[in-house]
Amino acid sequence: MKFKEKLSLVPHKPGSYQMKDKNGTIIYVGKAKDLHNRVSSYFNREHTGKTKKMVEQVDDFQYIVASSETEAFLIEINLIKEFKPKYNIMLMDDKSYPYIEYISKPYPRLKVSRYLNIKKTDDRKLFGPYPNAYAARRIVNLINRLYPLKKCEGMPKEVCLYYHIGECLGYCEKKNIDLDKVNEMENEILSFLRGNDKIIKDKVMNKINTYSENLNFEMAMELKQELDYINVITEKQKIELHDLVDRDVINYYVDNGFISIEIIMIRHGKLLNHYNKIYPIDTDIEDEMESFIVYFYGKNEIPREILIPESLNSENLSKILETTVLIPQKGLKKDLIKMAYDNAKLNLNNKFEEINKDEERTTKANDELKEVLHMDILDRIDIFDNSNLFGDFSVSGMVVFKDGKPAKSEYRKYKVSFEKNDDYNTMREIIYRRYQRAMVDNTEIPDLIIVDGGENQIKAAYDSLNLLHLDIRVVGLKKNDHHRTNDLIDSDLSVIELNKNSNLFHYLTRMQDEVHRFTINYHRTLRSKGSISSVLDNIEGIGESRKKELIKKFGSVKKMEEASVSELQSILPENVAIRLHEYLTLKMKNKKSGV
Repeated sequence: MKFKEKLSLVPHKPGSYQMKDKNGTIIYVGKAKDLHNRVSSYFNREHTGKTKKMVEQVDDFQYIVASSETEAFLIEINLIKEFKPKYNIMLMDDKSYPYIEYISKPYPRLKVSRYLNIKKTDDRKLFGPYPNAYAARRIVNLINRLYPLKKCEGMPKEVCLYYHIGECLGYCEKKNIDLDKVNEMENEILSFLRGNDKIIKDKVMNKINTYSENLNFEMAMELKQELDYINVITEKQKIELHDLVDRDVINYYVDNGFISIEIIMIRHGKLLNHYNKIYPIDTDIEDEMESFIVYFYGKNEIPREILIPESLNSENLSKILETTVLIPQKGLKKDLIKMAYDNAKLNLNNKFEEINKDEERTTKANDELKEVLHMDILDRIDIFDNSNLFGDFSVSGMVVFKDGKPAKSEYRKYKVSFEKNDDYNTMREIIYRRYQRAMVDNTEIPDLIIVDGGENQIKAAYDSLNLLHLDIRVVGLKKNDHHRTNDLIDSDLSVIELNKNSNLFHYLTRMQDEVHRFTINYHRTLRSKGSISSVLDNIEGIGESRKKELIKKFGSVKKMEEASVSELQSILPENVAIRLHEYLTLKMKNKKSGV
């Protein structure tokens, strides 16, 4: 009823619509052939899953009328790229495949690439996608061993080892480079990358025979393993499409509120790779599929031809992707569409039990926490932990969970400005720095903050939030004497009883373990990198050169503490070695006594 009057004004025209929350943040962007019908559908019927959560948070909406469905699609894409709304689920997938890039000028090179902005030219060619980065790197390494390509970065002043062992033509000094040999090498490499594996196999076999004749059986065995690997990755299923056009085949299957999307990648007549994505869906399936396809090819190379099922709009996709998008009607291409459908269905059926368990551990556990805390919205949680060693190297870590799952790109590390074992003031400082910066940068604010500790940490967090005039719920997680999650402390410092066998308890334990792991790893890194340098800075007679030699030899403060004066003298003069030994001995005694 809240939007009844505004909905009556939405026109029956194509366009893009944007849903906003109470803060005016765009949380979802969609497109529609008929804006009135589509936008109204969100508020006049029941929803489940992601759509239900999104609609509960909608406080306003706006729309842009377009001249055609294709234009509406383009507006939607641009708005999603700009605002990154959290309920446009396809953007949560960062999948991109590795390609092998051949660069012919100024000098022939081969490398593994994930760049999305590479344009195929006469000088740059892409091959793939490859099943994984390991496969692509292994092929590149093998070709670099077999052919004298340029291997180093930049232009060294003189030739390196590769030139002397015959694996480079000396491009940096242009040492009598045989252009005919370069052209022959390029033709063979490109032929192999296009599917003619006989050339490389023969070359490898010749090298194996040469090594064997010279009784170098270790190298022969190493190359034999490479040959076996080539056979594995090149003997994929062959698809009898004799035109050898690079094409992808896309289909989907929907059941029980989940969609399974299958993309089969065919390159030079061979089924080279496939991609499967499964997630919950409660929106228009065709719109979701078309949007997903566009976002997928924003991260991966667009092939010359894409085959799709008849339920999708090939005309729109062709215009937006600027490639041939076809709906096969018969023959082998129709069979490929059926193959993609069968694989999508099989993957979804196999995944259902795993999906349900994952939902119980994540989304449902997050919903349970929301109910226990009597919160209306709980999408993002920031969790904090502190760490120090006798007051030295004080640090904090923040991990983020969104909709029950870790959002690792949002994790943050903090060095504390004072060296003192003071959890209260450490928490005050870090909370203030974190959210003052968020306000300045206008980045996302969490619905809930969890501190690793009890009353003191909660009070410290609220001290800083009050200074910033921020209203964010704060709770604490306390451990028992065995350092295991025990109590959930609410904002008013009351203890919330937890069922130790519940999904909620295990969810809170995972969050606490994750922030502790993240913070401790950062602390260890700082100690290993900084402790030696900070100790050595206190010793007269140890400059940068001697400091580097000590770090190289001993590697840690502990190893230096264990070293004798004579061992330190292998790098330092006697008087400086004695000073360092006395300093480390005193420091060790102070730590043991707690001083």
